[in-house]
Amino acid sequence: MSGPIVVWGAGGHARVVAEILRLGGFTIAGFLDDVDPARRGEPFLAARILGGREELEALRRDGVGSAIVAIGDNAARLEAAAFLRERGFELPAAVHPSAAVAATARIGDGSVVCATAVVGPAAVLGREVIVNTAATVDHDCAVENGAHLAPGVHLGGWATVGRGSFVGLGALVADRARVGAGSVVGAGSLVLHDVPPGVVAWGSPARAVRPA
Repeated sequence: MSGPIVVWGAGGHARVVAEILRLGGFTIAGFLDDVDPARRGEPFLAARILGGREELEALRRDGVGSAIVAIGDNAARLEAAAFLRERGFELPAAVHPSAAVAATARIGDGSVVCATAVVGPAAVLGREVIVNTAATVDHDCAVENGAHLAPGVHLGGWATVGRGSFVGLGALVADRARVGAGSVVGAGSLVLHDVPPGVVAWGSPARAVRPA
């Protein structure tokens, strides 16, 4: 049993993360919405939206020392996580009990591994990574800080996904291929060769089509 914990985010991804936390025995102290002040006090799942980041000092005084960022946008998630760490919050990883995580895999703080996902032997997830529903990260892969693998993404062995990159729904990344930092791979794409940093790539095989 762990907690209490505050969840930064109050949208669709926050619903997913809150369920993982519930199954993991955490007590959710509340949710933060740093975008819409009008949502303060609004019921959300089994708790309430407490306000924005200005509530963090009061939460610390009340004994809440853990937080997790449940925001799908990669840049916003990384920024919020850095803000929390600067204020002394711990950011535990959240792993759904139905996920299969190898004993030799490493999962960074603040990362989320969703239902039926697989993280293979010697794979490394950085901080604030999302491995979404039924995505698979094969052996010896590296998924760097703030990257997001959408539902049904599959990474072959030794593949790398760079910092802050997004790999879209059902995309496939071949063995040893690299998705560069800050890039976006379109849904259903097949990445056979390296994707440069900072581009949008899609197709089968995936090709860079414009800057991200």
